[in-house]
Amino acid sequence: MNGKLVKFFHKVLNYKDSLFISTVILVFILLRIPSLFEPYWYGDEGIYQVIGQAMREGRILYSEIWDNKPPLLYVIYALFNGDLFYVRLASAVSGVLSIIFFFLLAKKLFKSRTSIFVSATFYSILFGLPVLEGNIANSENFMHLPIIAAFYLIVASQNKNRFLLTAVSGILLSTAFLIKIVAIFDLAALIISIFILRFYEDMTLNGRNIRAQIKNIVISIEQETLLMIAFIFPIIITALYFVFLQAFPDFYKAALSQNVGYVGHGNYFIFPMGFLFLKIAILLFASFLIARYRKILGPAGILILVWVVFSLFNALFSQRPYTHYLLVLLPSFSLFLGYISDNKKLLKLTIPILLILAVLILQNFRFNFNKALSYYFNYSLFIMGVKSVTDYQAFFDRNTPNDYEIARFITAKTAKHEEAFLWSDSAQIYALSGKLPPGRYIVSYHITFYKDAIEETKKIIDEKKPKYIIQTKDHAAINHFLDEYDLKYKLAGDVKVYER
Repeated sequence: MNGKLVKFFHKVLNYKDSLFISTVILVFILLRIPSLFEPYWYGDEGIYQVIGQAMREGRILYSEIWDNKPPLLYVIYALFNGDLFYVRLASAVSGVLSIIFFFLLAKKLFKSRTSIFVSATFYSILFGLPVLEGNIANSENFMHLPIIAAFYLIVASQNKNRFLLTAVSGILLSTAFLIKIVAIFDLAALIISIFILRFYEDMTLNGRNIRAQIKNIVISIEQETLLMIAFIFPIIITALYFVFLQAFPDFYKAALSQNVGYVGHGNYFIFPMGFLFLKIAILLFASFLIARYRKILGPAGILILVWVVFSLFNALFSQRPYTHYLLVLLPSFSLFLGYISDNKKLLKLTIPILLILAVLILQNFRFNFNKALSYYFNYSLFIMGVKSVTDYQAFFDRNTPNDYEIARFITAKTAKHEEAFLWSDSAQIYALSGKLPPGRYIVSYHITFYKDAIEETKKIIDEKKPKYIIQTKDHAAINHFLDEYDLKYKLAGDVKVYER
């Protein structure tokens, strides 16, 4: 198997390609090295850590430990028992593999070596830098590899192996979906691209036999059908697994239905989801235009532009300005830069599209390159011994040193079998102190957001009787849990510690 893999890469990569890809991978690794030594500071990573550790302890995902994403990201964290060094290392390895598949995909799409190098360099550097939060081991980081690999396999497939490669592509996209459901838009982009390319020469319906023509179209979309079947199969297996654990309602609620309310809140325009419907209309119109002018764009342009518009829709889907959402746009946007370089005759078309994309990105997201400079400067001062551990931690979040202090307090004041309950949004405190939350809800905003969560949590606290309740943020809901607790300590950062 290894011999076949080596022969494959020798076949597709010449000396210049090998030198280039080795260089960009080295740069990517150097850019990611500081992420391996970041403190436990990012709230979402903290939640994933706790869930990974809870799963290793035997808790059932969703029914006994909760968050609102599909299961595979938590499985990744569970594999490494929530140890962020190894999770971020896995993210970096996944990033390296995604760069290789991105390069292979660019080689299939572009004629000019310059275009290939431009797109791959842009992708690798932006993915390596913390500007788009590539340093965070989040869902979007792990989605890149299966999505880009799926696109490459479809583009590379030939008649003799199209069935196998299409099936593998569907499974890869399903894997991305089971990491985060927004991968459904990458699936949609690929299916629509395949459909347009299938009828590249003629997409019109003429004459009296329109019904027969439509029937022929339906019959001929076997690749799209196979892709969908391969995509759905792992999802069905996953659902059956949670049915077997008697946790399917919790799985469905967490991974699917809860996200509807999340999206609806940010997309209110005249009526709930109003802005989302407007964006869908624009997406469909853009797809129509790509199909209409397919012969001007060419096969590569069709695939790239369909992927760009669906990825942009993906990034703007929830209408929230989280920087890491831009990671879903990065692969297609990077390819679009290569497409511009490869098709200079189309500059009157591609440059306006690029400007529109730039305006939409700048208007909807907050990021700056100064963050990268200060990030690496902070790391350099720390490893040289100029910065103290506390100052290094505070660079990421001013509350991070307090989180470490709280964790040290819990470790010092509780025995291994004794529990503590955090009224906090810093889930990483549990991970740092080697504790798990008494109930399934990890952070305070989960408890205040979900119906019956306060009542459920109070019941668990009354049952398990944690030694301490530690409050790091103010909210009246905490009073539901303090009947048998007295304020005993005050820690830095106005942290209150209640003892039973």
